[in-house]
Amino acid sequence: MIAYIFPGQGSQFVGMGKSLVESNQQAQAIFKLADNILGFNISEIMVSGSIEDLKQTKVTQPAIFIHSIATLHCISTAKFEVVSGHSLGEFSSLVANGALSFEDGLKLVSIRAQAMQKACENTPGTMAAILGLENSLVEEICHSIKGETVVPANYNCPNQIVISGSVKGIEIACKNLIQAGAKRALILNVGGAFHSPLMESAREELSKAIESTTFEKPNCPIYQNVNAKSSTSVSEIKSNLIEQLTAPVLWSQSINQMVADGAKNFTEVGPGKVLQGLVKKIAPQSEVSGF
Repeated sequence: MIAYIFPGQGSQFVGMGKSLVESNQQAQAIFKLADNILGFNISEIMVSGSIEDLKQTKVTQPAIFIHSIATLHCISTAKFEVVSGHSLGEFSSLVANGALSFEDGLKLVSIRAQAMQKACENTPGTMAAILGLENSLVEEICHSIKGETVVPANYNCPNQIVISGSVKGIEIACKNLIQAGAKRALILNVGGAFHSPLMESAREELSKAIESTTFEKPNCPIYQNVNAKSSTSVSEIKSNLIEQLTAPVLWSQSINQMVADGAKNFTEVGPGKVLQGLVKKIAPQSEVSGF
């Protein structure tokens, strides 16, 4: 079974649209449509903008989404039986399997990005990567911190969890996790506490947008972040997509479940190679590639 997987925030790079628009007319058309939908020249930023330009909230998430879908359209031999996406990448995977149109997907991604930015400004927070500890111990230490929000946010691969929460809570957690034997506890340069209860206001805003958007019956299953389970139910997909903003990304669990269900080949579609590296650590027996 072939799985197409789609990257999330952090995979952007300078010139990320250049080769696509120079080599493929379909990609050019997608970039032009994206400019019209968003009301500014995101294609110009993707092709020739600086890393600072790409870091703008209104740019980063849409740019990765646009790049992923444009890349998908450039694959002449696209053949996949299941899809999944890491955080933001879940929207790309829902366009890939026909549940969302590109236009609606981009509008939702833009709303999501701006809602998350507002939540970050209203409720400051941060995230940290924890290396070298069992999941259960990281969870136990996060839950032991009283008076502060600290939760597991991304189960990326074995012995690598990202935690999320208040600035003070994350600082305390990092000290406690190092004392417990973590190899590293690295506070990340991110805008806020993604995939934590501190994103509740963004979840509420995105919920309204998702509920008013038309989703179609997908043409293949998606494995979603919140439960690592396969779904083709429109109501389930919408509900899981909403809950994702305040719930952890069960990426390692999702890959393991896909493997258990018969997936042998994982192809990352979009900018960067982050997910290819994670899959190699989660399921080293699998074939991994990228476009």
